[in-house]
Amino acid sequence: MDRLTNRFKARLNNGEDTLGLWFGLANNAAAEICAQSGFDWLLIDAEHSPLSDKDILSCLQAVAPYNIQPIVRPVSGDKNVLKRLCDVGVQTFLVPMIDNAEQARSVVSAVQYPPSGTRGLGTSMARAARWNMMPDYFTRANEEMCVILQIETKLGLQNLKSIATTDGVDAVFIGPSDLGAALGYPGQPSHPDVIAAVSQAIRDVRACGKPAGVLAVTSELIDIYKDAGASFVGVGSDCGVLAKGVQRLYESFASGVDAKGDY
Repeated sequence: MDRLTNRFKARLNNGEDTLGLWFGLANNAAAEICAQSGFDWLLIDAEHSPLSDKDILSCLQAVAPYNIQPIVRPVSGDKNVLKRLCDVGVQTFLVPMIDNAEQARSVVSAVQYPPSGTRGLGTSMARAARWNMMPDYFTRANEEMCVILQIETKLGLQNLKSIATTDGVDAVFIGPSDLGAALGYPGQPSHPDVIAAVSQAIRDVRACGKPAGVLAVTSELIDIYKDAGASFVGVGSDCGVLAKGVQRLYESFASGVDAKGDY
């Protein structure tokens, strides 16, 4: 495929199941380590990490040679935030805290060039267009953008159908942690009521004809949500892997038992 084709979007539209990893360490070497892991996609999270625009650019460059597709979660769906990220080369967005169709339309408009959107033309300074060295960029940029909107509030659930069916929305992602907190179960994403609500939301998204995604950090939850219809599933985070791995390594030596595995 050429450099402009959004391979994640193509797999999404083909109905393929994919697995991904959350990334929050503000370091391009860490991003490159994750990129060669075998996961289908890497979610570069600028909402809950200290990642700046420059950090995101550096991470995009670090993972580009590998067979993994970057997704970026911006701090918000503000059009000025999205505009800058589009220009550094982000093609797939996971936009958090979407509560209604008006917000959904605003996000779609921000990442699309006119006449279908309001994205500003600044390609001479844009990595996305290879600094005007990609002659067909304007004719294909809109169709290769992928907009995923995250539902994580009661209001978002109430407006799920109108959000999912908004023109230009490619998929919907259900956030169990914040949704669980909104339902009265903070810190309990595995509570039966949260699982039931997330599963129903996934089914509702699929009933709208759109792919659904979710974060599931246990094999049991992965199976439950895939059975409900989730096709792209995040199964952990770089921070979690590092924290737990370091702890296990220490405990294996502190207990007097040789560490298992090559660290």
